[in-house]
Amino acid sequence: MTTELKSAALELGTERIRKLLVQYAVPAIIAMTASSLYNMVDSIFIGHGVGPLAISGLALTFPLMNLAAAFGSLVGVGAATLISMRLGQRDYETAQRVLGNVLVLNLIIGVSFGLVTLAFLDPILYFFGASEATIGYAREYMKIILLGNVVTHMYLGLNAVLRASGHPRKSMYATIITVVINAILDPVFIFGFGWGIRGAAIATVLAQVISLVWQFRILSDKSELLHFRHGIYRLRKKIVRDMLAIGMSPFLMNLAACFIVILINKGLKEYGGDLTIGAYGIVNRLAFFFVMIVLGVNQGMQPIAGYNFGAKQYDRVMRVLKLTIIGATCVTTAGFVIGEFMPRLAVGMFTSDEELIRLSVEGMRIVFFCFPIIGFQMVATNFFMSVGMAGKAIFLSLSRQLLFLMPGLIFLPRIFDVYTEWNGSWGVWCAMPLSDFLASLVAFFMLTYQLRKFRAIGAENAAKEG
Repeated sequence: MTTELKSAALELGTERIRKLLVQYAVPAIIAMTASSLYNMVDSIFIGHGVGPLAISGLALTFPLMNLAAAFGSLVGVGAATLISMRLGQRDYETAQRVLGNVLVLNLIIGVSFGLVTLAFLDPILYFFGASEATIGYAREYMKIILLGNVVTHMYLGLNAVLRASGHPRKSMYATIITVVINAILDPVFIFGFGWGIRGAAIATVLAQVISLVWQFRILSDKSELLHFRHGIYRLRKKIVRDMLAIGMSPFLMNLAACFIVILINKGLKEYGGDLTIGAYGIVNRLAFFFVMIVLGVNQGMQPIAGYNFGAKQYDRVMRVLKLTIIGATCVTTAGFVIGEFMPRLAVGMFTSDEELIRLSVEGMRIVFFCFPIIGFQMVATNFFMSVGMAGKAIFLSLSRQLLFLMPGLIFLPRIFDVYTEWNGSWGVWCAMPLSDFLASLVAFFMLTYQLRKFRAIGAENAAKEG
């Protein structure tokens, strides 16, 4: 292990925070933007190449995709945070073992999830809100995706490891490779081969396979700080426990998102029909674009906050938090402007069906109403996760989904349908910005309290040194 390779990690505790955040966040932002485009490309080609009901079929798969992402983040996010903290503590041997455990856990979880879900696919999709008109599209898409589920888990998990071990650019390149290949294969498989929605799924899995091969090549290089070698693959109880404890926050957040999307789809189907589910699918993809950029900013913060927290440099921890909040708020405010003033232009990328456009524009204006403040809420949640405060991160993750959004989705549609001139689908849409507002208030009070504690510890340490 060379001094030069170690310095990539050590600079997290010495280099200027603004420079570090740009260095780590820009590749992550590019990667996450590419990742969101990756999802949008599928929807755009499916919308124009297969039809409006196919977009509804694709939207029905979102809960299942959230569930798969939940298990992926349980390992990947936990591993990335653990690696950053161990590198900050100069514990390189444990960081190496985390890499081996990531590989084994992703293999076990990826295969198990794919096989179990495939066995019960139709009942699951009907439970998610499918109808006879849409289940064929959803089934065709998910069969291929689930067969490649282990590849998806490996790809996302190793990308998190690359980013946390001082290779944000390589992590970015892996995502860009996936997006570009998927964008090339989508029209070939959907239009050229006439495979329809199944072609989009095949393009997705093949693109991830190619990126995974490249990741394996990087992590097989013995000159890397972290690399595959004998003796790191046996599951260690402490590593697995710590990894899963930290990853529990995004796991529960994605799990809650799975149930939330089920409620959304069922509410929209009951009060608006199959096409309204398609409208949500479009609005979700557009919102996801801005959310993924914020996640990129968060991923840039994660190794910097984790390392400096491990090194007890609390002033640097607070500095990177402040800059991340500013960046995330700028991103979500841009989303608000587009959602409120240019929704038809954005929605028109996905479909030319006038009724689907009308429904999507209405939904987008409502959903994006509180967008300027959700960047802050996302950063606060990720901050607690980055410094290993799993309990607080879990609570913040679930506050929006379970405390506010779920009750809103249960009660507001009925209230709108009975007591207002609008139908119940408006209640489904309005539940989303309302929960964003309430969850951001909770995040503000929790973060303010934690920062006061950091300042007190910093002042105490300064007094001892003086």
